[in-house]
Amino acid sequence: MPKLRHIAVTVPDLEEAARFYETTFGMTRASQSDIGILLSDGVVSLAILKFQTDEQAGDERGKDFHGLHHMGFVVEDLEAMEQSIEDNGGRYHMRLPNTPDGASEIKFRDPNGVVFDIVTTQYADKAWGSRS
Repeated sequence: MPKLRHIAVTVPDLEEAARFYETTFGMTRASQSDIGILLSDGVVSLAILKFQTDEQAGDERGKDFHGLHHMGFVVEDLEAMEQSIEDNGGRYHMRLPNTPDGASEIKFRDPNGVVFDIVTTQYADKAWGSRS
């Protein structure tokens, strides 16, 4: 079965963005180039990119596009991670109602405005739109 390999996000400041994910989530720097920094949690990689030209960007969005829809992290302690996120420049966005099985999802924005969520349970193997 195919597995998620990486998520790519474009940002205005490579080092600032990398520092947020390294400090907040403990991701490690796997590699770096003139257009990006590749971070990893040991399973999935986060490619943080800053394109200098439209040609480097490679699609209709161009070099000035920043972002993606959102990404998610599974964490052990919601409260501790919430504090770490805020301590490192992240901002609370919204909390989704708990599901019948008690799952909770909290959404934040990183310092560049990219939305991500934290949960304590994985639900990727359950039906889309349902975590119960």
